[in-house]
Amino acid sequence: MSTNSEIYNLTVNGKTRQVRDSWVGESLLYVLRERLGLPGSKGACEQGECGSCTVIMDDQAVCSCLIMAATAIEADIRTVEDLAVDGALTEVQDAFITEGGVQCGFCTPGLVVAIEHLLSKNSDPTEIEIKEAISGNICRCTGYGRIFEAVETAISVRKANYR
Repeated sequence: MSTNSEIYNLTVNGKTRQVRDSWVGESLLYVLRERLGLPGSKGACEQGECGSCTVIMDDQAVCSCLIMAATAIEADIRTVEDLAVDGALTEVQDAFITEGGVQCGFCTPGLVVAIEHLLSKNSDPTEIEIKEAISGNICRCTGYGRIFEAVETAISVRKANYR
């Protein structure tokens, strides 16, 4: 399909979704939130600096505010809405709550997506690998201590559950 069309399909969270009445230059973040009704990814800086809009696109964590939606036509896109299975929180989501890694909550979806992506690739990351995985995500509330505690808790719970 031509990217000059105002109607195109995106594969989001395992489903083909039609995007209608769209300008081809709209960001993936805008299309996810406003056109497809998936508000989990947050728009803060709109410049790829804060990570609040992080999604997984073709198995890479990306800032959706920097991606033109029409260029993602052939991509597989996963958002924070796709993480919970049958409404049950993932270990990472639960650990954020348990460890107090959520305060205002604005950065939380991007951080959770980035950490879930890391743990899908590496079930036992080092502290440096964790820091690298979330280095593009800015949190102004927690000071990151509780976020790192949440990651460690999630890793421990996953290890215990998958023995």
